[in-house]
Amino acid sequence: MKQPEYLEKRKRGPALFVTLATGSGPGMGKPLMQWFVYLLVISIFCAYVAGGALSAGAPYMGVFRFVGVVAFMAYGLGHAHQSIWYGQKWSTTGNYFIDGLIYALLTAGVFGWLWPR
Repeated sequence: MKQPEYLEKRKRGPALFVTLATGSGPGMGKPLMQWFVYLLVISIFCAYVAGGALSAGAPYMGVFRFVGVVAFMAYGLGHAHQSIWYGQKWSTTGNYFIDGLIYALLTAGVFGWLWPR
């Protein structure tokens, strides 16, 4: 990998990243179940962190702010490495950040609403 010929060829490009998938038909059942489990796992971690940091009776905005940050770290910040290491467009990563923010706000709202009084 340090040979000058290889380095020159690499510089010229193109670089290719390939994703291989099975030939199964398009179905929504399995991905939706996996998405639900993913949301549940993130919510469990949010509950664990918030439960250790906040007491019962914490004000809505305190719970909202705390859980919102934790949820955004889980939903949004995990995508930046795709742009850093794999050349994904930063605009795509920005869209993931926006999606993560929306999910984080929804998660924070539910936690604030249901937090023990």
